Amino acid sequence: MKKAITLLFALTLAMSLFATSAIVYFSATGNTESVANTLSDLTGAEVFEIVPAVPYTEDDLNYREDDSRANNEQNDPSSRPEISGSFDLSSYDTVYVGFPIWWGRLPKIMYTFFETYDLSGKTVAPFCTSGGSGIETAVNEIRELEPSADVIDGLRTARRYADRDLSSWLEENNLN
Repeated sequence: MKKAITLLFALTLAMSLFATSAIVYFSATGNTESVANTLSDLTGAEVFEIVPAVPYTEDDLNYREDDSRANNEQNDPSSRPEISGSFDLSSYDTVYVGFPIWWGRLPKIMYTFFETYDLSGKTVAPFCTSGGSGIETAVNEIRELEPSADVIDGLRTARRYADRDLSSWLEENNLN
C-alpha cells in the first residue's frame, strides 16, 4: 500500500512538473466554472479560480438594477475589484483564461487579473460564457492589457456545448 501511495505521489508530482498549461477562470454563477472544468478534463491543465475578495451576491449581479454592484463596476473605467489570494503562473507556457461576458465586455475583475499578472511571452487562450454577446471585444481588451502575450482568438461557449466546442477550438488552435 505504501508503495502504491508513493507511486501515486510521484506520478502526480511528475505531471505537475511537466504541465505547461494552466486554466484561470472567474465565474459568478457557475457557468464559466463548469466550462473551465471541462477544459481541464480535455487538456489536463491545472485550474486556478479568480475569487473576488468580496463575493458577488444575486443582487450584485442584477443588471436590471441601475445601481447594482456589477453595473457600477462595468460603468466605472477605473473599477478594479480586489482578488482574494494569488497563484504563480510563471512556469506555464499557455494560460487559458475564462470569464463570463458582462455588458459585452470583460468583467472588471478580469482587468484586476491582467494588471496583476504579467503574461508576457505566454500564449493566452481566452474562453467565455455569455447569454448573447460575442467574445471579440473581450479578446481585444485582453490584447491591450497583455501586449507582449500571444493572445489567440477566443471561444464563446455554453455549459451544454462545452465539450464539443472546446474540442474543436483546441484542435483549430493546435492546443491539444
